[in-house]
Amino acid sequence: MASCCCPDILAWIQNLPPLDEWRTTAMSICICSPNSSNHPSLNLSVTKKPSLSFSIVADFHLPISLWTSKSFKSRSKSSRLVDEETVSRLLSNIIEDVLGYGSNKSNSWLRIPRIDPLANFKDIFSLSFHTLTFLILIYEAPADLRSTCLTNVKNQLALSQSRDASKLLMRILGSNLEEQWMRSVNLAITNWIVELQATSQTLKTPSPLFSYAISTVGLWKVQVYCPVIAMDVDNPSSSSPDERLMFSLNYHQLEGVIQFNYRVVVRERWVEVMVDIDNIRCDIVRLVSEALMTERGVGAAEKHFPSRISLQLTPSLQNNLLSVSVSKSSENPTREIGMEKAIEGGFDAPNSYLSLKVSAAETMTMSLKPWKFEQSVYGYAANLNWFLHDSVDGREVVSSKPSKISLIQPKSWFKDRYSSAYRPFTRQGGVVFAGDEYGESVCWKVDKSALGKTMEWEVKGRIGLTYWPNKHRTFYNETRRLEFREVLHLTLG
Repeated sequence: MASCCCPDILAWIQNLPPLDEWRTTAMSICICSPNSSNHPSLNLSVTKKPSLSFSIVADFHLPISLWTSKSFKSRSKSSRLVDEETVSRLLSNIIEDVLGYGSNKSNSWLRIPRIDPLANFKDIFSLSFHTLTFLILIYEAPADLRSTCLTNVKNQLALSQSRDASKLLMRILGSNLEEQWMRSVNLAITNWIVELQATSQTLKTPSPLFSYAISTVGLWKVQVYCPVIAMDVDNPSSSSPDERLMFSLNYHQLEGVIQFNYRVVVRERWVEVMVDIDNIRCDIVRLVSEALMTERGVGAAEKHFPSRISLQLTPSLQNNLLSVSVSKSSENPTREIGMEKAIEGGFDAPNSYLSLKVSAAETMTMSLKPWKFEQSVYGYAANLNWFLHDSVDGREVVSSKPSKISLIQPKSWFKDRYSSAYRPFTRQGGVVFAGDEYGESVCWKVDKSALGKTMEWEVKGRIGLTYWPNKHRTFYNETRRLEFREVLHLTLG
């Protein structure tokens, strides 16, 4: 185990003495120090020749530089060596290098916004620096140093202070850079888990690894990211996957967006809180390049697909609530029943009786969509559920297994599932539930005494991902599960 050596990196940088007070060409601070003297420590160093630059160094007998920043001009005539401009540029450098560890370079034209010192600047800087350190330990550090420090840095990133800073940073970066950031981090986590699994070790990861909620006027939004390999297995397969298939399945991540529109309507005797479904989006995105997926895996088309999305909205304080209503009735499918009759007649040899055969058969057809949506109420909690059903036998995919015959039949509904005209997914393999088809609402009636107060709503979610073979020939199949919880706010009035 590594000792918890968690210095205030930003304060150390800001308090660096002027160059004329340096006794050497470099200064350093410990980031992570093993308990054993046989292992090197991990340090952050700053050097002054030919200009200022920062490095993360494995402090062996001969130090090894694992990362070096860009060069910065020093302020030789100031009592402070590093000014706000330099700190801001260093933070941008760190963020840029975190993004650079991802495989998707399609967003290289996006610019990282300048982050000026603000109330939470210290937390954002600390989060960014620890994230970069985490990636460097996974990809660059020697094995003995990595094993002693990775858990320590991971625990720092799991603190509530770091998670709050993550939400602020994601808001500043914007959606496209946010996705690129999460893919870089989750690719590293996937590589780490694969490495641990190869030695029969396990890594306990939060579920999900990252989520956050936004509450603003008229809109609630929850964003969820989690690498597939970190999700719990709900419905394991009786057969084992081959190595190439496992690579394709592991190197994807779930990206989910839940958006609700809400409005507050003041009535004569109560206040109505109306919540409508705006967008529910769920995508399974590859973490490595398509070329690598083909080289080491069985292609990007072999991946999990969404099979269940369940959401529960619950007001946290319920003493002012009067009722809750949903807008969708329980299912009442139409059945078409018909009779088929056939009469067969014939004559036998002379002097025999007339032979007359009558047969009747009943057929039944039912029109069902692959995705079934249901609303229900439990106390004052509203439940919203989407279930994917097998188009052949109508069973829920998330809790069932495909027959072995269907697994080898090329015309099974889940074969070539991303190119068929009847696919229940987008061409990229995700789903979008929008207001045009799922614009149902939930209405809470609240006592008027609550006017002007801010209420909390808890949103709990459960997403199921299922793998049934697409083009690859295998009997392997499984379902994985992700659960998350966030808190939303609205003000009555």
